[in-house]
Amino acid sequence: MEPEAGPVAAPDHVHLEDTTPWVRRWLRAEGVVAFVWAVVLWILLRQPLPLFLVLLLVPDLSMLGYIRGPHAGAIAYNVVHNWATAGLVLLLGLVAQSGLIILAGAVLLGHVGIDRALGYGLKYPTSFQDTHLGRIGRRR
Repeated sequence: MEPEAGPVAAPDHVHLEDTTPWVRRWLRAEGVVAFVWAVVLWILLRQPLPLFLVLLLVPDLSMLGYIRGPHAGAIAYNVVHNWATAGLVLLLGLVAQSGLIILAGAVLLGHVGIDRALGYGLKYPTSFQDTHLGRIGRRR
């Protein structure tokens, strides 16, 4: 029988000020580029832009995982808010030749891009504010 895991401590490097400014700028620029690609893809598929802007909020429903606690919340959030998930959904859409799945991938790509551009990263199980890009919120 495995021992019960205790609380997870935030890594010492979960502080935005520890990340060099040029790295933060680079990661934010990557996010902007991803968002632009998502918008271009959406437009190429001849979909209304206002719908895209509304659907950009859907991936944040993964935050409901935090109802079950910070560990479950971080897992739910991170599964949705990463480049790999967006890429896999886009690939699945291409393989299946499904415009609807490609559109879902574009929404994920755009959402993750905007999050990274704004400085929001993947979550640690310690707190919603602890991200791989540093601490977010009032208490940094």
